[in-house]
Amino acid sequence: MSNAAEFQDRMLSLGLARVSEAAAIASATLVGRGDEKAADQAAVNAMREQLNMLDIAGVVVIGEGERDEAPMLYIGEEVGTGTGPGVDIALDPLEGTTLTAKDMPNALTVIAMGPRGSMLHAPDVYMDKLAVGPGYPEGVVSLDMSPAERVKALAAAKGCACEDITVCILERPRHEDMIAEVRSTGAAIRLITDGDVAGVMHCAESETTGIDMYMGSGGAPEGVLAAAALKCMGGQMFGRLLFRNDDERGRASKAGITDFDKIYTRDELVTQDVIFAATGVTDGSLLSGIKREVGYLTTETILMRSKTGSVRRMIYRNPVS
Repeated sequence: MSNAAEFQDRMLSLGLARVSEAAAIASATLVGRGDEKAADQAAVNAMREQLNMLDIAGVVVIGEGERDEAPMLYIGEEVGTGTGPGVDIALDPLEGTTLTAKDMPNALTVIAMGPRGSMLHAPDVYMDKLAVGPGYPEGVVSLDMSPAERVKALAAAKGCACEDITVCILERPRHEDMIAEVRSTGAAIRLITDGDVAGVMHCAESETTGIDMYMGSGGAPEGVLAAAALKCMGGQMFGRLLFRNDDERGRASKAGITDFDKIYTRDELVTQDVIFAATGVTDGSLLSGIKREVGYLTTETILMRSKTGSVRRMIYRNPVS
């Protein structure tokens, strides 16, 4: 029987939500405490412990880094009991470690799971990313367009003026020219300091978040996680790997990448049906952060399945001693 046939997404989805929730709860005491590494490590430990309770033969394909750089949840690490279906796992135990340390919006715990071989083994390099939400013609925007052309094309497809478009971009020096060009069209920009998985996800719920499009370069592993989310929520995404030196090209070759100039679509980044879970650590546009009460921690988790297009929002009130 193939991994795709064995992959019981419905049965595994609640377990995946528990993994995400556990990582968020573990980082709760470190919100606003200024210690990024401690918050990340707490989330990693909790996520790994919960993953090892699941009846899966899991392999981390998007993780904390190479084995020599990350003692746990490294790329290639095997997780689960080993008795279930073979699955690929992409995760970011704490997307927004700086956001968590500073108690800034949109820190999340994020994890996606699919059949073995369903996710691009993206090397730890940059990726040029472009995403829009559902409801637009295929290829309405592309990475070959200039930033201004993308805004104008999306506005035409949406039937509005460029001034009515809002673009989400990571606030980085490398994006200064892009930001200036987007603003020259009259479009608004929501700058984010970290968390581009959440940034891409914002496009899928534009009526709630006010974000129409995401563009800019960020980590390639996060690009695969974002594609998994959009595969569940709907929308288009494009990614192209960016290489700064031969070492990064070597990493790509080691991961099985042969075409260094390829533009990946959402369904090439994630080729089969997946499940996706994210839990809010700090308050954000998509999810509420962890709430503290006497004796309780309350989390909000979004749990999605691409096979059915189902999107669940789950509130978990967890007793703590």
